[in-house]
Amino acid sequence: MRRAIMLSAGLILLSASAGFSETSRPHNTILFVPDGLRGRIVTPETAPAMAEVRDRGVNFKNSHSMFPTFTTANASAMATGHYLGDTGDFSNTIYTGYPVAPAGGTVTPFLEADPVILDADEHFGGDYLNEETILKMARAKGFSTAALGKLGPTLIFDHTDKIGAEGLHSIVVDDATGSKNGVPLSEEVKTALTKAGLPLATPPRGDNGKAGDAKTPGTTVPNTAQQAYLVDVATKVVLPLFKARNKPFVLVFWSRDPDGSQHNNGDSLNTVTPGINGPTSLAGIRNADNNLAQLRKALDELGLASDTNIVIASDHGFSTISKESKSSASAKVSYPDTPKAFLPLGFVALDLARALDLPLFDPNDKNAKVADGAHPKAGNGLLGQDPAKPELVVATNGGSDLIYLPKPDKKLADRTVKALLEQDYVSGIFVDDKLGRFHGTLPLSQIGLRGKAATPMPSIVVNFRSYAEGCGEPSNCSVEVADTVLRQGQGMHGSFGRGDTLNFMAAIGPDFKAGYVDPLPVNNADVGMTITGLMGLHAASNGGLTGRMMSEALPNGIVPKVVDGTVTSKPAANGLRTVVKYQRVLSQRYFDVAGFPGRTVGLDVDAGKQKTAGK
Repeated sequence: MRRAIMLSAGLILLSASAGFSETSRPHNTILFVPDGLRGRIVTPETAPAMAEVRDRGVNFKNSHSMFPTFTTANASAMATGHYLGDTGDFSNTIYTGYPVAPAGGTVTPFLEADPVILDADEHFGGDYLNEETILKMARAKGFSTAALGKLGPTLIFDHTDKIGAEGLHSIVVDDATGSKNGVPLSEEVKTALTKAGLPLATPPRGDNGKAGDAKTPGTTVPNTAQQAYLVDVATKVVLPLFKARNKPFVLVFWSRDPDGSQHNNGDSLNTVTPGINGPTSLAGIRNADNNLAQLRKALDELGLASDTNIVIASDHGFSTISKESKSSASAKVSYPDTPKAFLPLGFVALDLARALDLPLFDPNDKNAKVADGAHPKAGNGLLGQDPAKPELVVATNGGSDLIYLPKPDKKLADRTVKALLEQDYVSGIFVDDKLGRFHGTLPLSQIGLRGKAATPMPSIVVNFRSYAEGCGEPSNCSVEVADTVLRQGQGMHGSFGRGDTLNFMAAIGPDFKAGYVDPLPVNNADVGMTITGLMGLHAASNGGLTGRMMSEALPNGIVPKVVDGTVTSKPAANGLRTVVKYQRVLSQRYFDVAGFPGRTVGLDVDAGKQKTAGK
């Protein structure tokens, strides 16, 4: 699959490069990421600024998030143009194989933290992604570069930039700016911030950061104040500086909303409706939309609009959380912080420990043994007799979890798969090719998760059940079982359902067609590859799982053909089959949905009966 995707990307890139000359000056690019924005939720009423870009520019109506559908994973794809099998950022929480000091010494760190990312860089040869980012390439070419917004994904776009070194540096402003963990600001930026009347530290989220608990609703306000500061930095400091430099620029603006407001919403405590379709989530969407409108206004006022492309790409869609299961043993245990009969945080680790008859230890509690009637503090688990040498590791994430077998034990893998197949919250299982084939599952290579990653590759990826409830558009009202500290009725993502894989994408600017509806599938790796091509950048790739230039969206670009495909596993003993539905452009796959038919939004009960392809 790797060589085929390389060929696909190369042909498309060559076809599109005719519009760009090495001697000409490329246009500027702004990548605006409204975190967690669903693909079908944007209307002139809910998000007028984004709707205008979509309707006047290019409407990528057939867009895709990378699976697992998590933030840092998709940031890595946008930043490098590579699939997750190459970047190794498989989810927000991964297994690193070593204790990460800035994350409290855990081997299962949460990557949305600058010190954690930098520590991973140091451990994995200076670049944990193992691929160059668009900001690094642009900076090396002498362009102006900046990344502003949400902690974690913002830094990913130029995480290897060493501020103490000579040469150009990216401007990085995120939640941690002004603190000991933040990326230092240059004297130039500090002076400009002071002149603009802006503080040198990013304000906190305030009430928007309150998630509540099982008895207390979460937030009812969007992330207005923090994002107002960040967009002021962009419009009053960064863009004027870039104009004065008179060089091409790449600016990434990563809006925490609507993701943060959807996660923490207090509109639907312990009930799945209205879920993420309540007023708080809609206010989060409008907050992000207002940020985009302010950016576009600044471009107009600075005379930069005609020379600047704007690409909008959300990292993933979103779903409402369900905590219900009839099969889980962990849901039958009473926990102080969990409503009766609901799944607790860490239910996969708890259920596997019971099924495999292995002791369970907590990597986020100094490897302490998890007591009866308790769950791991962050949901992650180390299973085995010795937590320092676990036989199995569970990295808890949300709508899907990662399972690692530090020693490639095929018998343990088989037992784990069989235990997962018995759970009603599971919908699709993917297993490392090297462990062999297991009935009811598909190999990781079928979904682009096996490549040249520097970080440990998961042994098993387990997708959770999803269904639609509460509105006429399934992708707007997806509900999914989620392994998370958040509550039923709040928001989560990470699954292989179309509610999570259908992100929002649109573009407008001098290098894009006007009023064009793109019927072809596109994904977040394509975003990185397209920006790379438009800016005339060249990466020395380590892996071959790359996106393609979205040539059909460019004037005079070719429009390749697309075909549909389905991959179906052999049935497990209980009849369950993992099915992947995808679209293919040349040899590159775009994954629509996957799971057990009838247990995943977008995958009906007849999906497994379709013709098997791509084996």
